[in-house]
Amino acid sequence: MPVCQCDESRPRFPELEAVLSEYSLIRGSLITILQKTQDIYGYLSEEVIYHISERTGITPARIYGVATFYTQFNLQPTGKYLILLCEGTACHVNSAPLIAEAISQHLGIDAGQTTSDGLFSLSVVACLGCCSLAPVMMIKDPFGEETYGNLSKEKALAILDEIALRDNLVAANDNQAADNQTAARDNQAATRDNLVAVNDNQAATQIDQQAASERQASR
Repeated sequence: MPVCQCDESRPRFPELEAVLSEYSLIRGSLITILQKTQDIYGYLSEEVIYHISERTGITPARIYGVATFYTQFNLQPTGKYLILLCEGTACHVNSAPLIAEAISQHLGIDAGQTTSDGLFSLSVVACLGCCSLAPVMMIKDPFGEETYGNLSKEKALAILDEIALRDNLVAANDNQAADNQTAARDNQAATRDNLVAVNDNQAATQIDQQAASERQASR
């Protein structure tokens, strides 16, 4: 009979221990556990789903069912900005497939993929619950989410370009701030070195003067 090596082969998740200790025995807390897990790791990996199953007694199939039903959960690592493009009935009849194709071509990725720079991920979802805004997409980032409605191909691409530009500007400012801090530290170090050198020169001059005085006194 083969021996299960689940415990040996699957990684442990120490960062998740506090969450599981608090919620694993509370009935109806699966969504809360998954939300907090995704907050920690960014997505729900197969390994972490099985770990949650072992700790809670909830089957992996049920956990996967919940994780795939709600659009808030990701089963793969995502880019900094996750594009959720709705293709529900209202969006579908209002050209959502054409918008999806335009976004795919613009970013060079298909649904379920992430751009090479890790900036955007694209996901096509069944419904975002914003039918009055069809066609609609939601973009999630580390700080929250924003919904964009009444889209056209041009409007959707302009939104993505604006986000990319803003992100590049923030990154440039962060790099400039880091460079300024480095330059300031270098200047402080150089000033400190100069002060040390001046003090050393002054000390050497005093020693020379004292030696000269001692020589004159001994004559």
